[in-house]
Amino acid sequence: MQIEDLLAASDVVVDFAARDKADLLQALAVRAARLLKLNPNTVADAMHRRDELGSTGIGNGVSIPHARLRELKKPFGLLARLKQPLDYQAIDGEPVDIVFMLLLPAFSQLEQLNALAVVARKLRDEGVLKRVRSAANALELFRAVTA
Repeated sequence: MQIEDLLAASDVVVDFAARDKADLLQALAVRAARLLKLNPNTVADAMHRRDELGSTGIGNGVSIPHARLRELKKPFGLLARLKQPLDYQAIDGEPVDIVFMLLLPAFSQLEQLNALAVVARKLRDEGVLKRVRSAANALELFRAVTA
């Protein structure tokens, strides 16, 4: 599995604005629901339920919020570089400015683990993060994570 299996160039956003973590998760859920033609409340509820289990902030300013949905047939990713870093209760206590939201089919736990591993491995790479943070636009940001 590659990032390109999870993320399309059209699903990358720069300067995404949110007031706080809850607002961020809600806004990403609504955006994803619109793109996937799903009920926004279904997606938002799944994201919030998963977040209640523990922070998805993996450190170094990165978060990978994720949820499993029965309605999905294949994984879907949405990558956002935030306009302003947010307190996210990340494992290192640092604010988050890079968010890769993953929505995954409910039927495949192995696929979920593979998708999370691919994204985490990519976003732990310091060179990738440097390119992500310096990307001038969404296309550059997409290229930074798919190179």
